[in-house]
Amino acid sequence: MEKDFFDSVYKVVRLIPKGRVTSYGAIAKYLGAAGSSRIVGYAMNAAHSQKPKVPAHRVVNRNGELTGKHHFATPYQMQELLEKEKIKVKNDKIVDFKKLYWDPTENLKL
Repeated sequence: MEKDFFDSVYKVVRLIPKGRVTSYGAIAKYLGAAGSSRIVGYAMNAAHSQKPKVPAHRVVNRNGELTGKHHFATPYQMQELLEKEKIKVKNDKIVDFKKLYWDPTENLKL
């Protein structure tokens, strides 16, 4: 089940538009596994080896914080990738998080 769930997570994350972000919990809820946000986090930790690439930098916690930043090549890479997409980050938190938030439940059809 875990590999299939991870693959489903990766499919959703690949659909997050450039310049937008979502949360671990929103992905879990969309996949019918509300309460499994930690498992989504585990999937993001393992995403670096996936092909095609998974834009894991676009997934943050429910408060817009870069809680996964330590799982990137450097502690600054997640922020750098977000800033390349014109997303402002201050003190490890997305500026204008509510405005940039992308909810898969609202934006994707199951």
